[in-house]
Amino acid sequence: MENDFFVDSDKLSEKALEKKHRLENDPFSRTDHMAYMEGMEQISPEIREKVLSQMESYDYSKYTAVDVRRALQNDRCSVEDFKALLSPAAEPFLEEMAEKAKRETSKHFGNTVYLFTPLYIANYCENYCIYCGFNCYNDINRKRLSADEIRKEMKIIADSGIEEILMLTGESPVKSDVKYIGEACKMAKEYFRNVGLEIYPVNSEDYRYLHECGADYVTVFQETYDSDKYETLHLMGHKRVFPYRFEAQERALMGGMRGVGFSALLGLADFRKDALASALHVYYLQRKYPQGEFSLSCPRLRPIINNDKINPLDVHERQLCQVLCAYRIFLPYVGITVSSREEKSFRDGIAKIAATKISAGVSTGIGDHEEKYTGESEEDTGDEQFEIADGRSFDQMYQDMESEGLQPVLNDYIYV
Repeated sequence: MENDFFVDSDKLSEKALEKKHRLENDPFSRTDHMAYMEGMEQISPEIREKVLSQMESYDYSKYTAVDVRRALQNDRCSVEDFKALLSPAAEPFLEEMAEKAKRETSKHFGNTVYLFTPLYIANYCENYCIYCGFNCYNDINRKRLSADEIRKEMKIIADSGIEEILMLTGESPVKSDVKYIGEACKMAKEYFRNVGLEIYPVNSEDYRYLHECGADYVTVFQETYDSDKYETLHLMGHKRVFPYRFEAQERALMGGMRGVGFSALLGLADFRKDALASALHVYYLQRKYPQGEFSLSCPRLRPIINNDKINPLDVHERQLCQVLCAYRIFLPYVGITVSSREEKSFRDGIAKIAATKISAGVSTGIGDHEEKYTGESEEDTGDEQFEIADGRSFDQMYQDMESEGLQPVLNDYIYV
């Protein structure tokens, strides 16, 4: 069974609707997803080739209980051990995996959990990614925050006590150009200790500029590492270029960013292969850039405006837990983020096992933090990217983490 991603809007012109249907139904109407567009920086494909080679040859059906037991007994988790832990053969060992993951988390992170919140500053997008609420053919209320509106949102968030922010935009270099994002970074540094970005991929010189403006780290979702599946999901726009997106984190490190985050969106393709590729992407880059900080997310598909039937298919909470535990065992020093896409009960549980970072006080809409945080209604807002499952406030999240025996951390950096 597959998700039905295609939804037509009656607000599209006949010409736009014709183009949309042509993109959906005729592969020859789409550009080559492996070809760089003009102006895109090209770097060595070595890491991409290593990751994709391992993913394509991964046959998880061949692993047995013997392989899983061996992986759990080894002091160091090899790539082969990691493959066994991601396989169906490991599902009966989930409790043992969780116990080992918890020991690794405690060893390297103690009982801390970092809290942050996202701030969407624009939702204009020029891509047609068929599963995303921001896609250019979806009928939603679009908005780009002005400088004054950004400052207002930041002050509301900062006044709540949050010290780390992740700023996001839709993927529109026209509506949200690098200078616009840079100015938002400068403002963010006035209110927050740590500033992250989740924006469209850019060249290393642009990442350098954004770092100089105040950005500390960059997160990029590859969505899926299956390039053939990727082609059928990203039908138009800069995001269609698979290799340029894959290499975004390396360009960010080349541009001086302190840290980089990685993720596949589970439910789009074979989640076991995507999980393997995500972790190997980190694994190989860690060795090339040992000075960088690396983190992994593990989001699942969620419903969007105008399509409430989208779901992560065969990736249930048990499978998600398996992936997160395998990540922790394989990459014990890496931060693991679990977003508000997941239910409260799951996030509370996984924070005690493998996750080290959790979002709080979340809104995926544009300009609506005053309403979310104070209850005061705002008229001019932009629609959300996806539906969240855990809407707890920062205060409630902080209290809940403490009640679970965890130590909430708002900032662990001192700048001199």
